[in-house]
Amino acid sequence: MQINQLADLNNFKTAPVLDINQSRKLSKELDTKIRDSDWLTIGVMAKSDLEAKVAFKTIVEKYSLIDFKNFGDLIAIGNVFLKGNQRTGEVYIRTEYGLGEGILLTCQYDDQSKESKTYGPFPLSFFATKNH
Repeated sequence: MQINQLADLNNFKTAPVLDINQSRKLSKELDTKIRDSDWLTIGVMAKSDLEAKVAFKTIVEKYSLIDFKNFGDLIAIGNVFLKGNQRTGEVYIRTEYGLGEGILLTCQYDDQSKESKTYGPFPLSFFATKNH
């Protein structure tokens, strides 16, 4: 399947492998969506809590305006879903099987007439600065 825009990722349960050109193109489109939103929720589906926290940290580092409470001590066993809410700063993690693997990012708006939009799944390493 061809991946040329963010909407193309909606067809995947698990993040697809992206080449560097696809990553750059999607990153540029996503940066615009994030700038236009008021706040984000971030979901990470991973095989372990460590893998999820590492992926989450890459997002926090890439977008320095995002400030979350300490999530380093969060623990869950097995496949996990980690979720962070930029508005509250809260981050939680739970064991959850049957999910795919990847990062889901939802752009949220203070204006109730604007509909929130979820993008992804992105590969767990997508937001690492070396990829862009």
